[in-house]
Amino acid sequence: MTSNRTKEKVSNEVAKVKEDKKPTVIIADEMVPAPPPTNYNFFTERELEKILSNLDTLRDDVYPQVGSEQERIPANHSFPSVCLIGLGRCGSNIALEVATLVYRARSYYLNEFKNMEKQRLEKDGRPLRWIRRSLHLNATNALKPIFLIEPIVMLGDLDKDIAGRIRYSSQTEDGRFLENYTKMKIMDLSEVHAGGAGNAPILGQYLAKIILNKDTEKFSNPDWKFIHSYLIDSCGIKANQSRLYFYIFSAGGGTGSGMASEFGLAQQYAYMRKTFEVRPNESLDDDRHRSFVFEPIFTSGICILPNITSQQVSVSEALHINAGRLLCKYLSEEWDFSYNYDDEAESEASVMQRIRPWNAMMLISNDIMRYAEETDDAKAEEIDVNSMEKYANQYISQQIFNILTAQAVTTDYDENYFRRAGIDIGETIRLDANDLFMSLAGPVAVAYAESVVPQSKEALFGDKHNGIDIDDLFYRSIELPHFNKDTQAIEGISLLPIESARYRDALAKYKSGSYDASALNNLHFFKNCSSVVSIVSLPKDYKLSYVALNRLKSHLNALFPNTTLKRYALVIGTSANLSLTTLVAKSPCLSDDFITLIVSYIKRCFAKDKYRYDSTLDQAIIELIKAETFDEEKIESLVNQFESPAKILDTNWFAIKPMYEKKYRELIRDDSKFQSINDIRLSSENIKKTIRYLREIYRHRISRTKILSLSDNKPTELL
Repeated sequence: MTSNRTKEKVSNEVAKVKEDKKPTVIIADEMVPAPPPTNYNFFTERELEKILSNLDTLRDDVYPQVGSEQERIPANHSFPSVCLIGLGRCGSNIALEVATLVYRARSYYLNEFKNMEKQRLEKDGRPLRWIRRSLHLNATNALKPIFLIEPIVMLGDLDKDIAGRIRYSSQTEDGRFLENYTKMKIMDLSEVHAGGAGNAPILGQYLAKIILNKDTEKFSNPDWKFIHSYLIDSCGIKANQSRLYFYIFSAGGGTGSGMASEFGLAQQYAYMRKTFEVRPNESLDDDRHRSFVFEPIFTSGICILPNITSQQVSVSEALHINAGRLLCKYLSEEWDFSYNYDDEAESEASVMQRIRPWNAMMLISNDIMRYAEETDDAKAEEIDVNSMEKYANQYISQQIFNILTAQAVTTDYDENYFRRAGIDIGETIRLDANDLFMSLAGPVAVAYAESVVPQSKEALFGDKHNGIDIDDLFYRSIELPHFNKDTQAIEGISLLPIESARYRDALAKYKSGSYDASALNNLHFFKNCSSVVSIVSLPKDYKLSYVALNRLKSHLNALFPNTTLKRYALVIGTSANLSLTTLVAKSPCLSDDFITLIVSYIKRCFAKDKYRYDSTLDQAIIELIKAETFDEEKIESLVNQFESPAKILDTNWFAIKPMYEKKYRELIRDDSKFQSINDIRLSSENIKKTIRYLREIYRHRISRTKILSLSDNKPTELL
């Protein structure tokens, strides 16, 4: 029988065959591969007229004109300020659900409750019941429905029949959802690859490189160049008014996990390159919104982490490894962008090699839905995996809605919305893209809760703050996930700071101690948080007192003692309930789940053979994060230089690699743009940068401002 070593030797010899003048580098730990490329090779359209023409075409498709030729008035619509990009099966399903909910809200708004009785008789699931209540869509409610903003929604998957899957999975009443929701577009990428990424993120990433490095004019799908100009070529310019982009994907899969960061990098690359682009004055045109006026954008990944701690649900180890790869890659890119000043320079070359895929990455664990099920009178052994995914989708939809409404501009709403809703826009404290850009970076977790506001004046001016128990609202937002039966919302924290049993004990002490934050604020999740963004959403005509707002701020200050920056938004008229959303930045990377996923990936795909199955590497990484000095040699002694994708795939990696590289050469017939799949493997340098980032957050602290005086009085510390 041929030994594994002999097979590997033969495979290596086969891999040495040249396809052209440029050699293919062998994927073996003992061999040093070619250095990574000096540029990303992302295709970007350079002709301004083509970009603007593509945007005009997409705009006409998003805002189709109706009526006779005589009735039509030239439209000058702006793109919505928000875009959702759902990638992979999980990401596209969630984005589709958000689009469906918005479509339903719009249908109710435009039809003035014509179909209310029909809708009331339907057997709605929890997610729809939540949205009905939040948007005043109940048949018994006399209030007019709240019409939320309609984001542009882009759905992409390496699936030959994504349009068919979307068409038959959408649960709309009239069956014409795809035709009627014109702001949703499907990215048909099947001409590049039609069979998925095989649960291997490196393949999903490589296929995304082919898609994004190919000239858009050479795609057979005519719509791709319009979508590409919107997402990539025009981000941040005056002609494209979208300023917030949310990439939704599952970290445990191959397609979404691999494609999402590559799409994000392509957008950031095009955006950052504009900062160094100087156009002659005569080429600029202020008419038709054509000028390249540069404005900030905020991009966020919304990352669904796989189940980790569930004993009832058997989870494939590959899901943990894939998620760990994504987190490791992201933290290493964040380290280069935010903290790596060793090779700092203001040159274009230096900046362009230090980009990250998103400004922030929101983390939502599928495990949280298990806790929601357990606290909803369900037995643990009866938890259904599909239900968990559905509830996770609802939780994500809730958070997207709250973030969207917190930054939405008036042009995002129907022109009659404010007049009919009777809302004073002057009372709203809004977040814009720059607020989020400056406030949120790195990994982000969410804390969420909502309460039904009292209807009677007696309840409104009761013992609590305007009838609302603010302490309880805040507590529920950081609790283990659970259902609020009054609002049909899923409340709680999106990523547990520590193991669930220990966190339950800490929460119990916090509550029994009259919300004394000392029971919680020593956890790294709270203690090492650098910034928080809190969004308070109020129904129309409900006033939250300054006392109540100050109480919320006191809780935030006590629970997050070392935050450098706190931002607040007060949104009025977009919900029937009072809701609190708190976004926690950076410190979530120190949570148990986050560390566990990263180490599982390193052990499986990097560890030297003798360290793959014992706890040596686990303990070493924990010690390296905590140690006063970083011993890089310790990492080198434990891991190989490059990741081995063969450790995940149950097949011959050396036979797969040339198949995908041949596809690259056939679709992008430019040898200067060829990139081997070896070039996108993560290396031990990525591990070092990841640990450096974790060390930076682990050591985060602030110094209290002290009053300085020229008198002899002793300086005092500001409280």
